[in-house]
Amino acid sequence: MPKFNYVAMDARGKETKGVLEVGSQADAINRLKEMGFFPTKVMEAEKPKEKKDAKGGGGGGGGGGGGAKKKGGGINIKIPGLGGGVKSKILSTFTRQLATLVDAGLPLLRGLRVLEKQERHPTLKRVLSDLAASIEGGSTFSEGLAQHPKIFNKLFVNMVKAGELGGVLEVVLNRLAEFMEKAEKIKGKVIAAMFYPAAVMTVAVGILVLLMVVVVPKFKQIFADLLGDGGMPAFTEFVLKCSEIIKDYTVVFPEWAGGFPIPGPVVVGLIVFVILFKISLKTKKGRWLFDKFKLHMPVIGSVISKVAIARFCRTLGTLVSSGVPILQALNIVRETAGNVVVANAVQMVHESVKEGETITAPLEKSGVFPPMVISMVDVGEQTGALPEMLLKIADNYDEEVDNAVAAMTSLLEPIMIVFLAVIVGSIVIALFLPLITLIDKLGSDGGDGGEK
Repeated sequence: MPKFNYVAMDARGKETKGVLEVGSQADAINRLKEMGFFPTKVMEAEKPKEKKDAKGGGGGGGGGGGGAKKKGGGINIKIPGLGGGVKSKILSTFTRQLATLVDAGLPLLRGLRVLEKQERHPTLKRVLSDLAASIEGGSTFSEGLAQHPKIFNKLFVNMVKAGELGGVLEVVLNRLAEFMEKAEKIKGKVIAAMFYPAAVMTVAVGILVLLMVVVVPKFKQIFADLLGDGGMPAFTEFVLKCSEIIKDYTVVFPEWAGGFPIPGPVVVGLIVFVILFKISLKTKKGRWLFDKFKLHMPVIGSVISKVAIARFCRTLGTLVSSGVPILQALNIVRETAGNVVVANAVQMVHESVKEGETITAPLEKSGVFPPMVISMVDVGEQTGALPEMLLKIADNYDEEVDNAVAAMTSLLEPIMIVFLAVIVGSIVIALFLPLITLIDKLGSDGGDGGEK
């Protein structure tokens, strides 16, 4: 009867290793469950070398046959920088699938192997192979995840570690999956809501530049020949002057370039501004100023603020409810805040809790969190239900973000339509006014000729 080496965790989260002599791997898993263990690794014990050599035949032929049967002998070349990362949507799907498999009683190692076989994303497929190999080598799941920090952040790793220590890995994986799905859902709603206005504005700007750079200048020469420089209406002269400025300062057609369009001073200035702006974001002061500006921007500042608060509450609530110590959870929340101003507020909370004080006072002092959030956190602290209260706050703010984005989108659509109508209509009117003036002039000339 074959022997199986196993690694399992008891009800207290303590790791246990041993050997079982049963008929199959499924029997070994069932036996471990009957013993009250949670299996994390079940592998068939390797047979003694002498038996393999006996089966392989004698001499050099046997040695060659044994070598051919070895697994993992292929060349595995890893080139840094190739393969890219894993999108949050793909990672969310993986977490949900793994949570479902583990919750159904499938061992973690076997679940990773199943997901590895069906995974189509090359980077994630390679990572799953590495995770399975790490677990087979005796490492824990969280230790394997920590080896891939570009894919699994500290939030993911620490929650899994807390689940392993508490013997509730399947519960933590389900919470992680829910957390990632809600984060992906709100992100998708914001992107979907902003896609239409962004697309319309891009097309509108492109059409406007085309009209002002290509179409309107051609009419300028025609109107000058027919009416002269002094005969054009004032509004037409204003539009022609705007067209001239846009043409001379945005897109230039120099003779030395054979008439090929090149960026003008305005475009070059914008490029330089963007480069300097990105450089300033890499400094602490520049990043802090920009993140503070984002929270107080007109119209969309409130939406950004609500997203940041919802992210803070959901991350902290999920970590604490999963068994992560409060100080460690606050460190993780600070690093995953996504906003320097919020991260500084979380650091203040961390220092307060470290000194034995409450969370409420530094939250109120930061000026980032509204009174309603502070009051609910205070109630959660006093009643001992802080994680549940934080998750309720996150749900409320996610709903407010949905409503705010929907309202903002519904307002943007008519505003953009009116804006485009005014711009295009003004250009059309400016081009028609000289024709009306010319018709009036010809009419008056014809009347004068008739009188003579």
